[in-house]
Amino acid sequence: MACDLTSGRKVPCKDQIGGIVRAWFVDFGDLGTVSKTGDEITDVSGTFSAYQYDLKGTNSLEQAINSSRENGTTFFEQTITLGLPKLSKEDNKELKLMAYGRPHVVIEDRNSNFMLCGLEHGCEVTGGSVATGTAFGDMSGYTLTLSASELQPANFISGGNSGNPFAGCSSATPTVVVGTNS
Repeated sequence: MACDLTSGRKVPCKDQIGGIVRAWFVDFGDLGTVSKTGDEITDVSGTFSAYQYDLKGTNSLEQAINSSRENGTTFFEQTITLGLPKLSKEDNKELKLMAYGRPHVVIEDRNSNFMLCGLEHGCEVTGGSVATGTAFGDMSGYTLTLSASELQPANFISGGNSGNPFAGCSSATPTVVVGTNS
């Protein structure tokens, strides 16, 4: 049967830390054909731009498992939460476009894992804020929440690195666009 278990799991070492250090946004549908071995992405055939956002502070990916015995369904709700300090007219424009679209999002966690969210259906901006803060020490910037409902958890990407999350995908032709400090 396709849902029979295949292995167990021991208690792992305590050598991991939480959070996200980078996110890349790719326009929905631009990845081309995605090849997987098991649950790992091993190749992508598209020619596309990947817009890099460097992150610091409280940023996260959480994946909720939604399963219903009554309905016979299971899906994974991928939720990305980002804090982007400093307001600018350029960021206003880009974040507006992001909210209008449904990009694929690659995240790099603090353990050098690269995961693709919104593979089949894209990620939707479902909330956030543009805030100036009140006190001197408050953040003046953006918070964003992106969500994706997918049949599988976010897939790990083989061979990614901090300069190019698709470096291990030999057929991918990404142009990584790194922003400038304003």
